[in-house]
Amino acid sequence: MYQKSIDLLKTAVTNELSAVHQYMYFHFHCDNLGLDLLSNLFRRTAIEEMMHIELLAERILFLGGDVDIVASVPVTRIQDVRQMLATARQLEESSIQEYNDAAVACGSDSNSRKLFESLVNDEERHYRQYDDENSNIEKYGDSYLAQQSMERSRNVATAIAMVTPKAAP
Repeated sequence: MYQKSIDLLKTAVTNELSAVHQYMYFHFHCDNLGLDLLSNLFRRTAIEEMMHIELLAERILFLGGDVDIVASVPVTRIQDVRQMLATARQLEESSIQEYNDAAVACGSDSNSRKLFESLVNDEERHYRQYDDENSNIEKYGDSYLAQQSMERSRNVATAIAMVTPKAAP
């Protein structure tokens, strides 16, 4: 009776898992570059996508299906921040479309439909966040990224100064 919903939910789990892998890859590389704001944005989004997987899996199991934990695509190896943001926006845009379509396709399964609708809201927020970061880079250029790296250096220097004993006069 609910096989269509189960199939849609399983596809969503697979796509969300792929997004988690991609966003964690971006998180690691932004962190390595000292870009804390972007690194944390990718990390937080990956965690939210993991929470989506949990919600989807719970629904699949409730409907009598089984959860497949398999990513649909391998991680795209990108180290350029602008390309990372473009890729993230594209991933979110695809999810928005897929989840809107899935909500409609669930038909009389109102709880699965509501789940997909709530996921659309989250994915739209993620899209906006990545779009805002892209706009900041377009507006301020590389200095926007340099400021993030400098802020990390300041924070590290402050932390070191707080734990390093001062020499006696």
